[in-house]
Amino acid sequence: MTALELKLARLEAALAALPSVVVAYSGGVDSAYLASAAHKVLGARMLAVTAVSASLSGFDRSQAEACAAQLALPHEFIETGEVSNPSYRANAPDRCFFCKDELFRKLGDLARARGYAAVAYGVNLDDLGDWRPGAAAARDHGVRTPLVDAQLKKMDIRELARRAGVPVWDRPASPCLASRIAYGVEVTEDRLTAVEKGEEALRALGFVRFRVRHHGELARIEVAPDELARALEPSMAERFVEALKPLGFTYVTLDLEGYRQGSLNLIKIPVRRAHGTQDVKSADREIGG
Repeated sequence: MTALELKLARLEAALAALPSVVVAYSGGVDSAYLASAAHKVLGARMLAVTAVSASLSGFDRSQAEACAAQLALPHEFIETGEVSNPSYRANAPDRCFFCKDELFRKLGDLARARGYAAVAYGVNLDDLGDWRPGAAAARDHGVRTPLVDAQLKKMDIRELARRAGVPVWDRPASPCLASRIAYGVEVTEDRLTAVEKGEEALRALGFVRFRVRHHGELARIEVAPDELARALEPSMAERFVEALKPLGFTYVTLDLEGYRQGSLNLIKIPVRRAHGTQDVKSADREIGG
């Protein structure tokens, strides 16, 4: 048995030990694979649940729904209200704590009301090295972490998802829209909409891996390094301006370093919570972004 097969066996044994489970399902590869594995092991005793709010793009919602349908997963949507929470809107580096706290509270309520034994989410072993305030919320709510428990890394999950026929096995990361808004800039529905429409415009222009970073009056476009030459064409610059200025941006810029996860974590900002002060250090990857 290979190392990957051993990890898979551990995952399936952990899932089999659960009488039933609700899986927090965003439609990304981690949550999709976890939901697929749970469905394989538990059948109808699992439920994939996608949280809908202003921070979820319509594109990501449709992708999650299509993947669940293709895998024949039991799947539902619930509404979450993190955007109405002043602590979330303040957009400090611990913003994700308040998002996940709302999500896991809602999922816990659903699980108890429906008789599911546990709630699980798709954090993986590589994520443990990131700044992830949402992990604290998961611990607070007793949420299970089967992929971590099985010692699965991102590349392991992509390979197992490919073998299992999960259609999003190679999908680029697509975190919530709020992850594009610079720390300290208030998260509002208007700003989330601006990011969503801006990224819709880049997708329509044929770009594959990109972000529209919201810095208040300034939009900072990141595209993958292999797409940067096209983005630097004078005609494309004009298209960027035409697409983004009507969304409320005064300035439209193109980041010459290209798309990379973590660009908003390059500025250190102190986080103050009830349990003390913690400094956010420069990171290779943003909080999911």
